[in-house]
Amino acid sequence: MTTSAPARERIPFIMRDLAARYLPAGDLHEGETALAKIVAEREDPFLVLISTILSQRTRDEMTERASRQLFAKYDTPEAIANADPANLVRLIQPVGFYRQKALQIQNVSRVLLDQYRGTVPGTYEELIALPQVGPKTANCVLVYGFGEPRIPTDTHVHRVSNRLGLVRTKTPEKTEQRLMKTVPKEFWLHINELFIRFGKDICRPIGPRCEACSFTSFCRYYRTVFAPKRRRLDQDRRKRSPGTKASRSMASK
Repeated sequence: MTTSAPARERIPFIMRDLAARYLPAGDLHEGETALAKIVAEREDPFLVLISTILSQRTRDEMTERASRQLFAKYDTPEAIANADPANLVRLIQPVGFYRQKALQIQNVSRVLLDQYRGTVPGTYEELIALPQVGPKTANCVLVYGFGEPRIPTDTHVHRVSNRLGLVRTKTPEKTEQRLMKTVPKEFWLHINELFIRFGKDICRPIGPRCEACSFTSFCRYYRTVFAPKRRRLDQDRRKRSPGTKASRSMASK
């Protein structure tokens, strides 16, 4: 696979490689993200919805910790809607903006009770109309809560997609729109889980482990940033190593 291969041709290769690395059984229940772990324990779209709201601007480990603490005491729309706000704040404190999020999860729980009899709706249009639910949250609920193929796009998915040349976009929202046009639907269900794992493990925002990556032959970041930097470092080392003309010249001065 080379840089000349169109994005659509790269996708099956990328997905097969990442699936073999992170999801060999092809089952989201075996995933390692906070949402995958929650679904593996209890297949409940409501828990996915609340956890996704908690995950906004928060690291995955903190989302998982806060979700477990919350659901150990309050795990239904009725329970969260009627909970003492101070208890919600205390339980979800590991996440960022926990005071605001306590109000948000209580608000959305009340809306679910008032409008949907406590059931999380299963369509994108209905989900996006709920308070505090944007495109990423709606798509996460559809993927992890209902098993519907969608492409939730966070910063990891956005970064990986751009680095691998699947898109050229400035925001996660634009990335999602472009990926849905480019990626065959058969891959939608797993792309979030796989790209997040890859983005945290290898294709990191700072200090990516390019030497452990299978995609350097067509990776934009490797070609424009990592490889030139490595060449410069190698040249500097050669200049400084004993026995080279440059080092002998410097030593004689």
